[in-house]
Amino acid sequence: MELFINKIISSMVQIVLFTVIPFIWWLVTARKKEKFHSWIGLKKPAGGMKTVLAVIGTTAAFLIIGAYSLYIVKDIETATSGFKGLGMAAVPAILVYALFNTALPEEIIFRGFLLKRVQNKFGFKAANAVQAVIFGIVHAVMFFNLVGMVKAVIILIFTAMIAWAMGYINEKKANGSIIPSWIIHTIANIFSGVCAAFVIF
Repeated sequence: MELFINKIISSMVQIVLFTVIPFIWWLVTARKKEKFHSWIGLKKPAGGMKTVLAVIGTTAAFLIIGAYSLYIVKDIETATSGFKGLGMAAVPAILVYALFNTALPEEIIFRGFLLKRVQNKFGFKAANAVQAVIFGIVHAVMFFNLVGMVKAVIILIFTAMIAWAMGYINEKKANGSIIPSWIIHTIANIFSGVCAAFVIF
């Protein structure tokens, strides 16, 4: 129960921290044009079955890449280490962690804010590359001192590829909605949390 409550509190803090800059930007530049949730991409996705299939395919790729990434960092303290060995008792906390502690804040800042703002200035291709590379770098930097250069570069490439795919689905299939990437990201994080809870790697 304590882990569950900690994840709820941590999630609220993360969402506020990752939303404050986008919110201020929206207040200054777009408040009179569009509601914040829509401006950031928290809206119903378009594209129907094509978007659903893209989400399924990208999720499958993310899980495969995620499994390999978990394997190469298996002996290292990660965001899911707190679930290690807890089994079913960890599932409620894993769900909160996956949905609100990592996936939502990261989707807001990377695909909801960074991608959309850069896209407005430089177009989709440049913007999607920028957010993907920065997403990859952030994840690689977290592990660099622990896994070394080669594994950190692998993590960078893998996470950047997935970030690129999520940005593409959001903007080109789902009419700017970040819901598809939030779903993909959440499922991947549930997977990593469950792997830790049941000591799969």
